Amino acid sequence: MPRAQTETDLVELLDELNIPFTLTRHEALFTVEQSQAAVRDTPGAHCKNMFLKSKSGALILVTCEENRRIRIRDLERAIGVKKLSFAKPDLLLTHLGVTPGAVTPLSVVNDTQNAVRVVLDAQMMNSDTLHCHPLHNEATIAISTTDLIRVFDHTGHMAELVDFDALEQAALTATSGLAANAN
Repeated sequence: MPRAQTETDLVELLDELNIPFTLTRHEALFTVEQSQAAVRDTPGAHCKNMFLKSKSGALILVTCEENRRIRIRDLERAIGVKKLSFAKPDLLLTHLGVTPGAVTPLSVVNDTQNAVRVVLDAQMMNSDTLHCHPLHNEATIAISTTDLIRVFDHTGHMAELVDFDALEQAALTATSGLAANAN
């Protein structure tokens, strides 16, 4: 297995691709709540990431806006996969070269075998800027969503855009239906 890329390698790649970015250092962030407190005032979309595995063994990196509330079952239907669960940390390290708390769409630079399917929040991708980790959780990198797609193209990953507004609405409808049935 090749050596996992580091922040330095990532910055060199972005420079090589002529992709502008801003890097902000901060304490290690492990949750969306911590991230919101640390970089709340920076304009653009802030992402959360889920590294999932299907029953059949498919690996899927999902990146959506940090405040999204969705149900995994609705996501399964939207992307045509069954029985998704969070992948184990060893798979995360092996395929994306990062540890829990540092998952980022930019970690595709470590998926040299293109074993990971990339799913993105379509509405998030309408933002001009996306904030995510630079392969570790002690900094945040701001990159344009257009340039993020350029990184995917460079690594050979075809990102799939999914309507997360619809997924969130399905979750809200299901929750309100459960509340009505409980009364």
